[in-house]
Amino acid sequence: MAVVALFATGLSACSSGAGSAGAGQTNDTTAAAPSTTVTAPAVRLVDVATATGLAADFSVIVVDVRTPAEFAEGHLARAQLVDFEATNFRDQIATFDRSARYLVYCHSGNRSGQATAIMAELGFVDVSNLDGGIAAWAAAGQPVVK
Repeated sequence: MAVVALFATGLSACSSGAGSAGAGQTNDTTAAAPSTTVTAPAVRLVDVATATGLAADFSVIVVDVRTPAEFAEGHLARAQLVDFEATNFRDQIATFDRSARYLVYCHSGNRSGQATAIMAELGFVDVSNLDGGIAAWAAAGQPVVK
């Protein structure tokens, strides 16, 4: 009986063609693999260790989405301020190169999460959001520029 089940499964896995829609095909991931393109999400949440490497990479653009007052209290080196609370945030961020790599952060991760979602909507392709924001960065002993 088990041999019959294996033989039947093997036959359904081998069936292919433009018009075939056999019940076994929905479970056959190997048949769909050549026509399926897997793409990475535009935004990824990164921990402090990963963010440290990104911040050290001069090809990565570091974006602080806090207020100017918060930025003045301390920020990551090379960070560009784009205030998420500004009424023209979306317009400002839309002027950035969508194909560049970004590390985005705020105080705790809330505003940067919203900002990176907007960036994804606008077509940015490689955006990292610092999990826990600058609070997690500082708590891990990473340097802050004042």
